[in-house]
Amino acid sequence: MTYAKDVGEASAVRRLVGGVSELTMRSGTNVRFVAPGSVTNRQFGLFEWNMGPQAGGPDAHFHKTFSESFYVLRGTVALFDGTEWVDASPGDFVYVPEGGVHGFHNVSGEPASMLIMFAPGPPREKYFEELAEIGHSGRQLSDAEWIELWARHDQYPAGEGWSETSKTRPAGRA
Repeated sequence: MTYAKDVGEASAVRRLVGGVSELTMRSGTNVRFVAPGSVTNRQFGLFEWNMGPQAGGPDAHFHKTFSESFYVLRGTVALFDGTEWVDASPGDFVYVPEGGVHGFHNVSGEPASMLIMFAPGPPREKYFEELAEIGHSGRQLSDAEWIELWARHDQYPAGEGWSETSKTRPAGRA
């Protein structure tokens, strides 16, 4: 998107801390929707992800229509960059383009926080709201129902051969 006018305009969007919606997953992870795509004209989405000790995260997966970036604020976050798990510390950054396999979780005994940015800004908050509802309700989904839910939100499992637990790239991947 390019700005076509010859003069600037007052068009900034301000969201004070009290105006930011958030949710808590069944795991205790707190997600703050700092700047969802609905606020940024769908140019990007920015979420604050706060995990307790030993908090899980998604298995290796990819997205077809948006990139995802991770910036660690506090603690240690295990980030899978498609080739290996990396213990990321405050100040570390990982960018994952469309189609890039990735995953994350907190395997440390301490809380951890990071910023997650999606670009462009799809309505990812809807996905996390749905996950939280499923978790809090105790509802159990079949494998087919999970696949359908993920596909509706542009989230695809990496498939066989990608390691969710090892610290190295799985054998057989080029």
